Amino acid sequence: MRPLRPGDPVRVGPYRTLARLGAGGMGVVYLARSPGGSVAAVKLIHAARAGDEDFRARFRREVEAARRVDSAWATPLLDADADARDPWLATAFVPGPSLGEAVGLHGPLPLRTVRILGHRLADALDAVHRAGLVHRDVKPGNVLLGLDGPRLIDFGIARSPDGTVLTSSGVVVGSPGFLAPEQAQARRRDIGPPSDVFALGCVLAHAATGVRPFGGGLAAAALLRTVTEEPDLDDVPADLTPLLRACLRKDPADRPDAAAVREELHVDPGDAVPWLPEPVTRLIAERSAQALRILALGAAKAPAPDPRALLAGARTVTATRPVPGDGGRTSRRRLLALGGAAAAVAAGAGSLWWALARPGRTAPAGGAGPDRPVLTLAVHGDLSGAHRAVGRAQERGARVAVAHVNAQRSRPFRLALRVYDDGGVPARAADVAERLVADPAVRAAVGPTTDACALAVVETYHRASLATVAVSPGVDANRKKVVGDIRPRAFILGRPLDELMTAPCLTYLTGAAGAQRLVLLDDRTQGELGDTICRRLASAVRDKGLYADVRPVPLAMDADATAAGVKAAGADGVLFTGDERRTAALARSLTAARFTGARMGLRQGCGPAFLKDAGSAAEGWVFTTPFVDAERVPAARSFTAAYRKLFGTAPPWYAAEAYDAVLFLAEAMTSGEVAVTDRGSLLRRTHDVRYQGITRTLDHSVAHGGLYDVAGLFLHRVTDGTFRFLGQYARAGGA
Repeated sequence: MRPLRPGDPVRVGPYRTLARLGAGGMGVVYLARSPGGSVAAVKLIHAARAGDEDFRARFRREVEAARRVDSAWATPLLDADADARDPWLATAFVPGPSLGEAVGLHGPLPLRTVRILGHRLADALDAVHRAGLVHRDVKPGNVLLGLDGPRLIDFGIARSPDGTVLTSSGVVVGSPGFLAPEQAQARRRDIGPPSDVFALGCVLAHAATGVRPFGGGLAAAALLRTVTEEPDLDDVPADLTPLLRACLRKDPADRPDAAAVREELHVDPGDAVPWLPEPVTRLIAERSAQALRILALGAAKAPAPDPRALLAGARTVTATRPVPGDGGRTSRRRLLALGGAAAAVAAGAGSLWWALARPGRTAPAGGAGPDRPVLTLAVHGDLSGAHRAVGRAQERGARVAVAHVNAQRSRPFRLALRVYDDGGVPARAADVAERLVADPAVRAAVGPTTDACALAVVETYHRASLATVAVSPGVDANRKKVVGDIRPRAFILGRPLDELMTAPCLTYLTGAAGAQRLVLLDDRTQGELGDTICRRLASAVRDKGLYADVRPVPLAMDADATAAGVKAAGADGVLFTGDERRTAALARSLTAARFTGARMGLRQGCGPAFLKDAGSAAEGWVFTTPFVDAERVPAARSFTAAYRKLFGTAPPWYAAEAYDAVLFLAEAMTSGEVAVTDRGSLLRRTHDVRYQGITRTLDHSVAHGGLYDVAGLFLHRVTDGTFRFLGQYARAGGA
């Protein structure tokens, strides 16, 4: 870090510059502070490029693509402005040294460190490649080291999905000694994800030996050796040699992909064993202290925080740990720390996070008055498995809520957020729950994402008296047998039970749709749920003097035969309890059979796969769900605006519900001017708090068997090929 020069800007976008971090061909990188006190590395593009409109157009597309990169080991893109007079972009700040600097100062790294380094860099590259990008400059200088793991920087800007690049054709882009043969020869059409894997192999060989596998010296000589000679891996540990030889094959088609490299390099990092050798750890601490001194010098001029800036100070930390019986796959733990002006340095270094946000430490309140304690919530969800879209939506909704709470100076505390990924695997979920409750800083949690994971963790959370608000599961996990009399119950269902979807089905089919003869199709793939809803609905329909026929749909569904049976029964309304793809198959068959009656499905049938598979046959279907379309809820306007500002998109399903879950817990944490900090007291407070949110009201009811919500079910109709939100089922009118 070097002092600012006389010609350096005071501000870049909303960020106030504090020091110079470096300069390169694209521009200058500054250490900067957001209006809310969070810290970022801000790259200001050179004026010569700023005047090129073609460059701006490519830069804009590529920045938007880079936003999609999702890995804990790639520095996240926080913000960017391609339309500014001088374009700029901001990423999370990492105060650790580069890999090149660490190896240069302290020599080759131990085998265990190299394996962890490779595993996590491969994860970052896999995320880059899945986003449709190619890094093109993977080298030791673009790998920063933190106490919790490495960070790949400068990703996603060199090449975008449509193949445009920020450099001219025929120009060698990257660093000699860490370039693939196709890059060394400027074969633009051949440059792709395998090029990054080649570079990763060079980086790992350098980390393990202290030298480049194709030698040093003049750039032209290094490029020539890369194209014509085999790498020198004589000093590479034998355990790594086969994998690195595969990564360094001349033909891109012969190299493994990044995901395969990640799996091959998996190693248990150990919760208590530092992944880096002691001299490098000490260097990180020194850099962290230097960053703190710079922040302290600039703190007096820092303006008041706003929600966008508070979120910009967030970061995610992932730790891997194998789960017995999980086939060697790993679980991931993510930590989101939202701190004040100084605590935001945690966006880059575990040492600073520990120093500034450890349990019991207070954080600035953003103005005059006493310091406020930092209370930690956790999000426990599926961020990488089959239900990752739901889990990530909940994580983002929780982040918006944390930023909202931290901007409220009336709260007697601030919030920090830790995010734990179970991959949607119950065994992982159980492991995550054990680690989560063992962390004394965590006061309460939101999650998990799925029914199966909720059932796997409920006992653990009960025993720890850790209040846990479930947003998406619809099963009553409290019915699961728990050894002993554990009170109070910790698992809070922040939405109605799935079995209560009977009510909106009855209201719509016999009310708004006016159906007189119903066929209720119990899809056996849904277990007891389909049977329960169909039997209860049939009983209620018959009580109205109407016709209802319950028919089982076997696992091997014949959609055409099922649709023909509905038509033959003279039905004017049908309910199907299956998932998206099976509901889509039935929709197509009903359309082919010229069935024109009311068609309804449950929340498990509502989603993009249904629209895609059903095509035009999806039109007119109505679904009942526990989630809203936040853009169509007046009470959610502020949330929707904040979400769009922070993430650049409309809030997906389940984001607003997670937002409400966090604010419900924040209400329970607030008792006048005193923060409720211990788990037991907080859990008891959840029974007394009535929270009226943007999606539902959460209010513990003994009369309803301890449920907090029995009315928060909604209707969505497919109109013009998309889901149109109709509102809460009882108020949907002529849905």
